[in-house]
Amino acid sequence: MAQFTLDVNGQRRAFEADGEMPLLWALRDLLELTGTKYGCGIGMCGACTVHLDGASVRSCQTTVADVGSRRITTIEGLGRDHLHPVQEAWIAEQAPQCGYCQSGQIMSAAALLATIPHPTDAQIDDAMAGNLCRCGTYFRIRKAIHRAAQEMKS
Repeated sequence: MAQFTLDVNGQRRAFEADGEMPLLWALRDLLELTGTKYGCGIGMCGACTVHLDGASVRSCQTTVADVGSRRITTIEGLGRDHLHPVQEAWIAEQAPQCGYCQSGQIMSAAALLATIPHPTDAQIDDAMAGNLCRCGTYFRIRKAIHRAAQEMKS
């Protein structure tokens, strides 16, 4: 066990854990940030997506020790003061069905729009390919990403 202090959603958070603990479990079990979901545990479904310094990562495959001084943003921190444009677009387009995968979907979409402000359908499909939705709401998700891009432009 070791002491870790991580920058999570703009706050320094200290806890004790094994350095090999997946970041997912530190976020959910130790820091009580349960918006990040466990899906497959092998980084293939995207439900556990968070941002490290703005880039999408699978928190089930990132250890606490791997984080270092990088900034972590979870779904809880994405729209701290008000909803992020991606979150607003998700609501407006009624993107979720069951909702389980949506925090990971939203985090991937926000990272995409931060790097490619006006993505094509192909760029969206490419960026979102690692996020699985059992309900199959991919067309609504793509529509919500386009809407968010438009809103962020204005």
